[in-house]
Amino acid sequence: MHILWLVKTVLPQAAAACGLAGASDVSGSWLTGQLAALRPHGELRLTVACTDARQKASLQGEQDGVSYRILPGSDGFAALLQTEQPDLVHIWGTEYPEAAAMQDAAAAANLPVLISIQGVMRDCAAHLCDGVPDAYRHSGGLWHTIDKVIPGELLDNMQANFDVLAQKEAAVLGKTRCVTGRTGFDRRAAADLAPAARYYPCNETLRPLFYTGALWHAREFGRAPVLFLPQGNYPLKNLHTVIRALPAVRQQFPGATLHIAGWPPLDKGPLLRPIIDRMFPYKLYCKRLAVQLGVAEALHYTGPLDAAAMRQAYLEADVFLLPSSCENSPNSLGEAMLLGMPCVASNAGGIPDMLAAGREGLLYGESQDADALARCLLQVLTAPDGGTALGQAARARALHTHDAAANAAALVGIYETILKGDAQ
Repeated sequence: MHILWLVKTVLPQAAAACGLAGASDVSGSWLTGQLAALRPHGELRLTVACTDARQKASLQGEQDGVSYRILPGSDGFAALLQTEQPDLVHIWGTEYPEAAAMQDAAAAANLPVLISIQGVMRDCAAHLCDGVPDAYRHSGGLWHTIDKVIPGELLDNMQANFDVLAQKEAAVLGKTRCVTGRTGFDRRAAADLAPAARYYPCNETLRPLFYTGALWHAREFGRAPVLFLPQGNYPLKNLHTVIRALPAVRQQFPGATLHIAGWPPLDKGPLLRPIIDRMFPYKLYCKRLAVQLGVAEALHYTGPLDAAAMRQAYLEADVFLLPSSCENSPNSLGEAMLLGMPCVASNAGGIPDMLAAGREGLLYGESQDADALARCLLQVLTAPDGGTALGQAARARALHTHDAAANAAALVGIYETILKGDAQ
C-alpha cells in the first residue's frame, strides 16, 4: 500500500533526507510524531511531498524507510504522481494553494484523496479579531502603501487573507469524498463544508519529546507564579484578554508573570517606533493595554522555541493558558496535558472535546471573558495541590487521545477502508 502525503511545510526529516539545512520544528509540526509512529507498519510505503519556492529544482531523499520529495512548486504534481504511482493521496490541511493543486492532479490521475482538517479557516476567519477595537482593525491608505514595500501585520490585510484561505478551504472540502479530523468541531465543519464526504475520526500523535522524560510538578511559587501562553502574536490567540485578566491575578499574586512563546514586538528605537507601531497594530494594542492596566512589566516573550525549549517552558510554568477565540484541536494543549500541567482554556471550537472541564482542566467559557479567565487562573493558583490533580487527570486523558500506536493503526485502517471502497 503506497500512500503519498502532501504537507504544507518542509519537515525536519525531509530537510535531512534531501540534504538541506535543518528545518525548524518551532512551528510545532506534530507530523514528525505521526511519521515515527507509522514506522512499524511494514505494509505501508510512504512518500512525503512538500513545496519550497526557494528551491530551483526538485529534491529527493530517503530516511527511515520514508521517501521525501521537495518540489519548487505545484507544477510538478502531475509528474510526481506519474512517477510515484501511489494508491492514495493524503493531503494534510486544506487552505494552502498546493492542496487544491494536488487534489486536481490526483483527480486527473483517478486517485482517491483523503483530506485532513488541520484548522477550520471558516471559523478562524470569523473570530480572528474578536475583542480588538475597530481603531486597530482598519489602517489608512498610507500604511497600506508602506506595507506593500515593507510588509507589516495590518489587521485588515490579515482579515482579508484569512477570508481568502477560508474560501480555498471551502473549495477543497466541497470536492472531497474522504475527510479526517479529531474533534466534534471538526466533524461539524466537515458536515457543513464537505457534505458529500465520509468522515473518518483519527486523533493526532504529537512530537515524540513530549511522551518521555520529566513531568510537570507543582512548585512553591510564593507570590510570583508563571503563566505560560504558547502563542500571542496575532489576535486569534487572544493575548489581549489575558492582559485584561492579569490585574485581578496580580492583585492576589503581585509577582505573577506571563511568559509568551514567540518574538516580542519589534522595536528599532524612538525614531522608527511610531511607524512600526502603526504597521503592527495588534502588538500596539496589546502594548498599550498592558501599560494602561499597569501590567507591562509582567509580560515576558521567550523568542521562538524548538521542541526541547518549548517542553522546558511548560515545565517551568505554573499554569498553561489557551484563551484562543477559535481552535480545532490545539497541539500545544495536548503537549501540556501530556506533561501533566494544569490547563486553563477557553470553551472555543474543539477544546471541550480534548479536556473535560473541572476534572482535567478548567474551561473559563467565552473567550473574551477576562473576569472568568482570572477566576479560573486564581482557582488553580490557590488550590492546595497547585493544580496537580487536574494535571494528572489531563495527562491520563492525553495519553489515550495521543496514543501513538493506536493513532497510527487507526490511520492505516482509514487508508485500507478507502482503498477497499475505491476498489469496489
